[in-house]
Formats: sequence, C-alpha cells, structure tokens
Amino acid sequence: MPLINSILTWYLKKRIPDIEHFKNNPAEVQQNLLQQLIYTAADTEWGKKWGYKDIQTLNQFKERVPIGNYESHKPYIERMMRGEQNLLWPTEVKWFAKSSGTTSAKSKFIPVTYESLDQCHFQGGKDALLFYCTNNPETTLFDGKGLIMGGSHQLNRFTSSESYYGDLSAVMMQNLPFWAHFFRTPDLSIAIMDNWDEKVEKMALATMEEDVTNISGVPTWTLVLFDKLFELTGKNNIADIWPNLELYIHGGVSFTPYKSRFESLIRKSGMNYLETYNASEGFLGVQDLNNHDSMLLMLDYGIYYEFMPISEYGKEYPQTKSIEDVIPGEAYALVISTNAGLWRYIIGDTIKFTETNPYRFTITGRTKHFINAFGEELVIENADYAIKATCEQTHAMVNDYTAAPVFFEHSKIGTHEWLIEFEKEPESIEIFTQLLDENLKKQNSDYEAKRFKDMAMIMPVVKKIPKGTFHHWLYKSGKLGGQHKVPRLSNTRKYMDDILAMIQAKNLNG
Repeated sequence: MPLINSILTWYLKKRIPDIEHFKNNPAEVQQNLLQQLIYTAADTEWGKKWGYKDIQTLNQFKERVPIGNYESHKPYIERMMRGEQNLLWPTEVKWFAKSSGTTSAKSKFIPVTYESLDQCHFQGGKDALLFYCTNNPETTLFDGKGLIMGGSHQLNRFTSSESYYGDLSAVMMQNLPFWAHFFRTPDLSIAIMDNWDEKVEKMALATMEEDVTNISGVPTWTLVLFDKLFELTGKNNIADIWPNLELYIHGGVSFTPYKSRFESLIRKSGMNYLETYNASEGFLGVQDLNNHDSMLLMLDYGIYYEFMPISEYGKEYPQTKSIEDVIPGEAYALVISTNAGLWRYIIGDTIKFTETNPYRFTITGRTKHFINAFGEELVIENADYAIKATCEQTHAMVNDYTAAPVFFEHSKIGTHEWLIEFEKEPESIEIFTQLLDENLKKQNSDYEAKRFKDMAMIMPVVKKIPKGTFHHWLYKSGKLGGQHKVPRLSNTRKYMDDILAMIQAKNLNG
C-alpha cells in the first residue's frame, strides 16, 4: 500500500511551515497564544474572578493569577463533572482524563476540551508521525496497523450528566475520527476494557495475527503484553510475531532503564524508538530527531509555558521565567496555562533544556519524586542513568525499581534502600550494589559528597524482589493499568514499607 503511505505522509508534511514558524519565533508565538487564551476565557467564571478582560500584559497575568495545582482547580472541575459549564473554559467540557499520577492515592480528573483534543493531543500524535516519516523516508508504517496500549474509560458515575472519564489514551481513542480506526488495533471494545488482566490476554489474542507496524504505550504495560504474546505463541522474539514492526512510541516514564530489554525482545535491525511527552494535562514535546535524547518543546498546541527554577519551588510567591529567559542545563518545574482550562498549573514534572535554538529538553523527574533525606538531592534522572550503567556493567536487566531512604535511630547517618525486580539477575548482587553506588556518585555530586568515607550516608541496600511484585502491588493499590506507574523515588518510606509488607505477608501465607 505505498500509495496510502505517500498520501498520509504528504498530509502530515503540510504542518512543516507551522513548526518552522514557532521554532524561529518562540517568544512571539507564546505571547500571542497567552493573549488568545486570556481573551477566550474572559467571560468564564474563572476569567471574571481574576479580571481577564483587563489583563494586557504578562506581568499583569502573573500578578493577578496565582500559581496553582490540582487542588486549586478541583472545585471547578468537580462542578464541571456534575454538568456545569463555562467555569474554566467557555466551550462544552464532557470528557475528563483520569490520572492518579504517582504522588497521590486519590484520582485526579483533568478536563479535556475539544480544543485540547484537536489542537494539542491529536496534533501531537500527528506531529510525532510527521517527524518519524521525515527522518525515515523509506518507512512503510501505514502499510499495517498501530497498536495502542490504552487505558479504560467509563461513564461518569457521580451524576446522571453526560460526562465521561478514563485514561487519556482511552479518551483520545474514543474521540478519534472514524477513518483513524482503520489504522489501529485492537477493536475499541478491547482497547478500553477496565479489567487489565483480561484486557491484556484479549489484546494479545486479537493482535497476534495482525500486521502491527508500530506500538504506542507506557513501557511497563507494553512488556506485560509481550510476555502474554510469548506465552500464547511459544515465540521469544516480537519480530517473529510482527515482522513488519518498525516503531515503538513511548512516554510516561524514562525509557533509559527499559531500552536494553526492548532490544532483547524485539530482535530486528531497523527497529526505531521515539519519545513523546503526552501528559493528561497536555501534549508537550516530541523527539524530532533520530537517535537524539531530547524532545522538541511544542509551542503552538494551546499551552502557554512558564518555567519555575527549582530554587523557587515551595515558596509562597514563586517567580517564573518565560521561554526566552530559560538557561540550558538548569532544572525547571513546568507551569502551564492551557486550552483545557488549566491556569498557571504546576504539572508536577521537572525538565532541563539541552538547547534553545530550537528549544529541546529532557524530563529530569517529578517535583515530588526525589530523595533528599540527607542532602543528597537524588532525582529520577540520576537514578535511571545509574541503573542503566550498572546493568550494562553486570549484564543484568531491570524490569522495575523503587528507592527510598533508610533512617537509623540515634544517628544522622542513613542510606537508601532499593527494591529491584530483575528480568535478568546479576551474578552478584553485592557487585551490582557497589557499581550502582559508584554510578550514582558519578551522576550526582551531592550524593558523592554525602557518601564520602561514609560520613553522612553508607553503602545503599539493594534487595531483589520476585518478578510480578510491582504488578501485584499496583493491582492491590487499585492502580493497575493505564498511566499508573511505580514511583521510582520517594523521600518517605510510604511506598517502600507497603511493598515490603505485602511481600512479607505473601511469604507468610506461603
């Protein structure tokens, strides 16, 4: 079907002038977008509260509208879920992306407007394909089908209002134009099922005979599907099941710890990997170059960005920077205002720019996901790279991990405890632990200083846990599937102790 590939590639490439425009005029595009957002929302309840009709400048916007989070938007969102309209955004809102993230056990419901679907989430998906096709002109991507590891959706059960919620991927699939379903698999009735155990098996059965050329999804759940496919087919190479598979689009968590396992399971030359940053709150970035660790910040998706230096995070009146003022290499917490009705909203992720012409960035972690119990300031980026390097040195392979501090009574000296679920165990856990410690020192000078001669921290503790433990913990916690993820790092023992207690209880019960 080379004709279909040619037509779709031509259609996608019509977008190139717009991308070049925001790459060449980033500040102007963002300023105009903010004015448009403010103007559009001026007559909403939120817009009237903060006097949007009188806002003429960015400084006025910052002075009037406080930086907030889900809690500051929650009262409006709950009213919207009951059917009220024109609160945060003027057009009808009836879809909500359900996300508990990894910082709270309670679910968050992020409004998804027509504008955010069309101009942001869908456009981001099309641009990801555009960049891929541009960088790989010989692609036959559209000769087969795309498999999306999506979540579930269901009728909003709070009231009888016609509002719906589910994982973002399911909300997107439910709203795709009819023709797009010809290029995806499995059937929608399977793709949005709630029961993940049943869903994975049905997905495998429904897709194992399809011509799958590309896969999109969070790595952890994609690997669960691979295991089921191997179980059902008796094969051990995904390329033997889907010989025309050429692209895996990933996001949600760092791909660094997973890449070696994917390469071992998809043993095929010419296999490509592409990263996107599509959060429930908006589609923010796409890896626009092959074999490049950074993503391009997308500046014309209806999202106005502010960048909060980490030193400002937690202050009563934190200061933010505009796009033209950011500095490569510095860490920023993202603050966004969007065409979904989120205003000066702290999204919870931290990024750093690798370059500013154009603006490319990497995700460095979460504002609440770090370990700084002893002044070590360990972030997810450090941990992921240390795990990757240690696995390469020991020929090990990690499925998932979590880490937390260990506090010793009557002593200021502590350490970190790591629970690691190995796909392939190292020959020596002691050597793995020592190398992990060394690699963490290389990644983080504060950690290295605290480990100097065991003065503030001693050697970390690494514990191997049985395969399937994290899957079972997510199931037990009601977080199985969708965009739910194992928390990599935590500054408290909450997750760690819960997982250890579950393992102990299982051992006691045989």
